[in-house]
Amino acid sequence: MKTILIGAGPTGLGAAYHLNKLGQSNWQFFERGSRVGGLSASFVDKSGFTWDIGGHVLFSHYDYFDKVVETSLAGQYYEHMRESWVRILGDWVPYPFQNNVRYLPDDARDLCLTGLKNLPSDPATTKNFKEWMDAVFGEGIVKYFMDPYNRKVWATPPELMSKDWIAERVSVVDLARIEKNIAEAKDDIAWGPNNMFKFPKQGGTGAIYNGIAQGFSEKISLDHDLVEVDLEKKEVLFANGARHPYDQLVSTIPVDQLVAKCTNAPDEVRVAATQLVHNSAYVVGIGLKGHRQDTKCWMYFPEDNCPFYRVTNFHNYSPNNVPDGDIDNYFSLMCETSYSKHKPVSKDDIVEKTIQGLINSGMINEDDRANIVSRYLIDVPYAYPVPTTDRDDALAVIQPFLEFHEVYSRGRFGAWKYEVGNMDHSFMQGVEVVDRILSGVEERTFYG
Repeated sequence: MKTILIGAGPTGLGAAYHLNKLGQSNWQFFERGSRVGGLSASFVDKSGFTWDIGGHVLFSHYDYFDKVVETSLAGQYYEHMRESWVRILGDWVPYPFQNNVRYLPDDARDLCLTGLKNLPSDPATTKNFKEWMDAVFGEGIVKYFMDPYNRKVWATPPELMSKDWIAERVSVVDLARIEKNIAEAKDDIAWGPNNMFKFPKQGGTGAIYNGIAQGFSEKISLDHDLVEVDLEKKEVLFANGARHPYDQLVSTIPVDQLVAKCTNAPDEVRVAATQLVHNSAYVVGIGLKGHRQDTKCWMYFPEDNCPFYRVTNFHNYSPNNVPDGDIDNYFSLMCETSYSKHKPVSKDDIVEKTIQGLINSGMINEDDRANIVSRYLIDVPYAYPVPTTDRDDALAVIQPFLEFHEVYSRGRFGAWKYEVGNMDHSFMQGVEVVDRILSGVEERTFYG
């Protein structure tokens, strides 16, 4: 039985790694681009700065993935304690914002507390993400952080989003705990699964996946852009004219694109694919001369004085992210701005608007313009799959149809499930779908 894998991001590499580990040989692996890693690839610009495609943080829920990463990096990584902050009202508030409102001016802090004491409804009765935020956080926290930040990051009105993706992604609140934090002037910063994370010493996040791919590099065919899937013939066609038959197909490209490439998909499935929503992003890397004394890892920006929703002190992750590893004389800021039809952003001036936003938000000053030595822009057409209120209904039409034809769509955009779209989740979706194909074992991550 021949298996074909499409897309050499974390999911495809997870599937390939597992097939290779199990001693399977009748499989082929195709990637559209000229390198592996997908959205987890890294790039070095002409000035010598390393950039990721956004602020990846390596943490894991799986021993299997931990062991693969350890082997891939051969222990050559740093471990960091997360230090993340929210820039708001001219000051810094530790993350999670809702647990640390003591940092706010008195009137804003009191509005947050009043809102928590007068919640408008039961979260269980809410119909969408906006109603859920109001019911869980109250007027103040929603006004200052939750609503503006989520509109910025998702580029989608929260009224159109489901509440069911939340899980470990959003810290809910405990009024007594918050009041205690205020009374004791205590920071509350350890929440979340990523309060400790790893980062490769050299090569950015992409180094993980380059290392994984080395074990089966001869099986990876780069520069193969999928253009057609014939579900009846069980055959894939690439832009370079190559055709290959398969018995099972594991695709990690966006599932809406996959459906469009399927010659035999019925109208019902095609319509369902058009109902899936994603945002896009510009990742702007600003490399500067100088020494930055700032221990923060990444920072959130809910306000409208800057286009970005998140900035990473990328030089803090590894000194090798700057030229010659010289963090005494260089630093790098990686800034992420989302866009969509609901929130259009011009590519033409996003770099300059990002620089002005860094100045407006106090990240750098006007004099630092003269110290900028690198401006790097990555356009990410598919950034996050948006968990809209009708997403699950659409997937309930699409996925069974594909699987009936022995096509398994997995990964961040293959599964279209943001809640299991981290690197570890994505990698394990690849591992687990192989076990399902070979042994009928249930996929815990995809169906979890």
